[in-house]
Amino acid sequence: MRKTERYPVEGPNALWQMYSTVSPLKVVRNFIVIQLARYCPILPVKNWLYRRVLGLKIGQHTAFALMVMVDVFFPERIEVGENTIIGYNTTILTHEYLIKEYRLGAVKIGSGVMIGANTTILPGVTIGDHAVVAAGSVVHKDVAPHSFVGGNPLRELGTKRE
Repeated sequence: MRKTERYPVEGPNALWQMYSTVSPLKVVRNFIVIQLARYCPILPVKNWLYRRVLGLKIGQHTAFALMVMVDVFFPERIEVGENTIIGYNTTILTHEYLIKEYRLGAVKIGSGVMIGANTTILPGVTIGDHAVVAAGSVVHKDVAPHSFVGGNPLRELGTKRE
């Protein structure tokens, strides 16, 4: 099970109530910075924006490929280790707004991890060091270190060889 904090809401669905949970100015600032970073081809500049403006914890030599979409509401809940690659057009979410509740959960991605293109990482998961996630996967549960996983639903495909 993913590690998320659950917050019930009354009235209309939780997404209609998002600005009672996060500042609209923060969302606008984050959106602009994320869009700049998504298209930025210079990795040190991209990581600087993520670290200094959005508050992500990112290790040295980590690479976010073109078009990666980090959570616009709570990017500060994302932590990525050293020498990790986040593949093209991957989405990393730390929130879920549902009908009767919203959920928040940190995403922790270890060191030496390879995330394939077009992957979605849901809130509250941990991806262990040196794991490989196949392209197009939906990461809805924790991934063990050194494992090779993929698909939707996510399943073990093998063990990563060094």
